[in-house]
Amino acid sequence: MPVILIADDNKQITSILGEYARKEGFIPKIALDGFEAMELFQKFQPDLILLDVMMPKMDGFEVCRNIRKTSNVPVIMITARGEDFEKIMGLDIGADDYIVKPFSPGEVMARIRAILRRITHVDLQNQQIYSFHNLTINLDDYIVTIDNQNVSLTKKEMELLWALATNKNKVFSRDNLLNLLWGYDYYGDSRTVDSHIKRLRAKLEEFHHSSWEIKTIWGIGYKFEEKLDEK
Repeated sequence: MPVILIADDNKQITSILGEYARKEGFIPKIALDGFEAMELFQKFQPDLILLDVMMPKMDGFEVCRNIRKTSNVPVIMITARGEDFEKIMGLDIGADDYIVKPFSPGEVMARIRAILRRITHVDLQNQQIYSFHNLTINLDDYIVTIDNQNVSLTKKEMELLWALATNKNKVFSRDNLLNLLWGYDYYGDSRTVDSHIKRLRAKLEEFHHSSWEIKTIWGIGYKFEEKLDEK
């Protein structure tokens, strides 16, 4: 059964989410501060982490940064109502998703199911390695290289690049990408896709890739496009 690490200093929240997780067939592990979250992460290697931003001893941002040094485990950040900077910060440091307080425990479980389902069926085209010009995406080991140089991407950024690159010149709407990568149970909006595309592009721009690009199709979405040689 999947192990879910729930890290929040509010005991009422962890109790409710733990109970819902057990009903879903998950094994919940509860942490009430950032240090304990890191200890339980290292001990149990959970399948997914629910991580509150505001925690004593070590906040959720720092916990997420430390986890991303060694693991691509899905992380859902729990943020305060209206604090957009917390959402942006969480996504920038490698979180896969975010939930805003107050939330419905049922919604949280739906997000978890969607992410775990996506992980289980991550093989989008019955292959795990894709190459195009100087780009190679290896989903077996979650490694992306450009001209044999490693590109440091989060798991979600890598899966987004995979979805676009393996469907060269196909236009994906934002809703298409939300459904494909976040799941039909996802309750977010198209800004989630835009934020991930922005960060993905910024990381790719650090490497030379004149033969391809992620192109914005205004009013629709995005596509992975082969560029004509510039001579």
